[in-house]
Parts: sequence; C-alpha cells; structure tokens
Amino acid sequence: MDFSLLAATNQPISGGFLTLVLFIVFVALVFDFLNGFHDAANSIATIVSTRVLTPKQAVAWAAFFNFIAAFVFGTGVAALIGKGLFKDPNAPNDPAAYKNMIDVYVVFGGLVGACTWNIITWLLALPTSSSHALLAGFAGAAIAKSGFGVLNLPGWLPIFMWIFLAPLVGFVVGAALMVAVSWIFVRSTPHKVDTMFRRLQLVSAGIYSLAHGGNDAQKTMGIIVALLTAANLESWVTWGVFPKLHLFGADTTIGFPIIIVCHFAIALGTMFGGWRIVKTMGSGITRLQPVGGFCAETAAAGTIIFATLTKVPLSTTHAITGSILGVGTTKGVRSVRWIWGQRIVMAWILTIPCSAFIGAVTYAIIHKTIEPFFTK
Repeated sequence: MDFSLLAATNQPISGGFLTLVLFIVFVALVFDFLNGFHDAANSIATIVSTRVLTPKQAVAWAAFFNFIAAFVFGTGVAALIGKGLFKDPNAPNDPAAYKNMIDVYVVFGGLVGACTWNIITWLLALPTSSSHALLAGFAGAAIAKSGFGVLNLPGWLPIFMWIFLAPLVGFVVGAALMVAVSWIFVRSTPHKVDTMFRRLQLVSAGIYSLAHGGNDAQKTMGIIVALLTAANLESWVTWGVFPKLHLFGADTTIGFPIIIVCHFAIALGTMFGGWRIVKTMGSGITRLQPVGGFCAETAAAGTIIFATLTKVPLSTTHAITGSILGVGTTKGVRSVRWIWGQRIVMAWILTIPCSAFIGAVTYAIIHKTIEPFFTK
C-alpha cells in the first residue's frame, strides 16, 4: 500500500518502509532519553553532593533547563551531524550525494550501537560520552556499508579536536575560577562563603543544564535529519519551521516538532536520572563544597556554550569531568582520586572504537535480516 505522503523527490513511500522510518525515529528518541538518563549525573552530581538540592529537586531543576534550551541555541550542531559528516567518495563536492552512502539502515545501526554502549557504561557506573557513542556508532555503520571513504574528514576535525579540548579547557577554567574565587573571598568567613555559593550553585547548575540540553539534544535532531533525508522525506525536516525561534541561534531550517520532541526526550531522561553515575561524578573524583561545585559547573557550562555557538558537537561529559578535576586539583594533587580519573579516561578511549564496532556489526545484521523485507 502506498501512502499519499510524498518525499522531496515526489516518489511515494510504501507503508512498510514508512513504518520502519517512524520506528527508527522512535529509537533515536530512545537514545535521546538514554542520553539524558546517562548524563543526568553530569548535571546534578555536584549540586547533590554539596547538598544544595535533594536528588529529586536536582533532576527536576536540570530537566527544566534541558527543555528550555530548545529556545536558546539554534540548530547549528544538528546541521553538522545531519549533513556535514559524510560524503559520497564519487561526488565529494556534492553535499546531497552522500545520500547514496547513508541510508536508513546505517542510521538504525548507529543508533543501536550508541544505545548499547550507553547501557553498558551505565551498568559500570562510568560517565562516558553519549555524544561520542552516537557519532562513533553512526560512523561505524556508515563505514560498514561504504568504507572509510564515506567520512567527510573536515567535518570530523572539530569533533576530534574537542575530544582533547573539552576536558582541557574545563580543567583550566575550573581551576582558574576556583583560584580567583578563593582570592576574592579570602577575608570572608567560611559560613558566609558557603551560604552565598549554595544560592549561586542553583544558577550555575541551571546554566550547565541549559548548555547540556542545547548541545546534546541537537545531536539527536541531527540524526533524525539524516534519517529523514536518507528516506527522501526532507519535507518532514522543514515542516513547522520558525526561523526566529531561538534566542541566540541563527535562523533554523529544522521544524519545531523535531526540536521540541528531542528536548522533551532528553529532559525526560534527566528526570529519571542515572543514579549509578552520580556518586562517581559527585564524590568519587573529589569532594566538592558549594563553591567548588559552582566553579566546576560554570567552567563546564562556559566550555559547552562556546562549542555550541561555534556549532561543534562536543562531549558535555568530558567538559564537566575536566572541570571537576581542575577544581579538585586546586586543593592539592592528593585531593583528587586519580584512580577514578584513570578509569574514566580509559572508558573515554574505548567509547569510540567500541561504539563504532557495535554500530558496524548491528548494521551488518540489519542489512542481512531486516533490509530485504522493506522497500521504498
């Protein structure tokens, strides 16, 4: 049966294939939920460990700011992921030709790879990057289908740069803020400082969650854009566009329904919270006071916002972990539990190859078992 819904190429979409596309959109939103669930610890660990908010209050606070980020930062990160990471080696200068290499089964395989790795690392209580899991799973599936030539290396360059820059910038800014605040309030009593920064940490946690939602939700938007483009449903991408929707973002070409549902999914995931990782982030690395939590969250938020405004999909996990390490180091090298830092770095190193491998294997299975039963 053919639906009357037409693709951008004016070709009818079969009912079975359309059902598959909608199911993959659902899987993308599941990943978005898992992203919020997995990364909830990044948003709330410091504010919970300093006892500024209870866990339930903290997840509600973080989820609210995750959601309203839909109206703040634009969709530059989503545009890069949706159309800037892959190419057709036979037509490298034609941005639209990459559709020959990226199909809905590649997107499906990449999403399954990312979801699988997120669940594994959650069970191990490791704060790994959902962003890198998604991008690596997507790349692994694409390479399995078309070879390494499908990668558009200029598009990947800023992502690889920020693998190193995110924790480094977070570390430096977090340490610098902690030192600056210590000097500014050197004559204040500990009670006065603690009271002030308990209030200020509400602000810093909110800004961090806003930055987290603004960068990470866009990654799922980008995957959905890639999926609908591969399915020749570009008209769905731009349905319901409000060009001036965002406070700081440029005009967007992604429809409001995609934007709002992605932010809702990540906020919902944050509400449920990945509690296994909270202890690692909040007290496993170093013990934080409200002033330290404020400095770490502010440093990470600034790092993420800068990357988002420059349209780079960085790892929010890397940024906050680097910031916590930077703040902890100002109290002395021994105040940081470096064994946790080693475990986290090892998980970071494994994220890209493991997610890519799972994505590639998943694509191969889908290609043999599911793809033959669906046609456009």
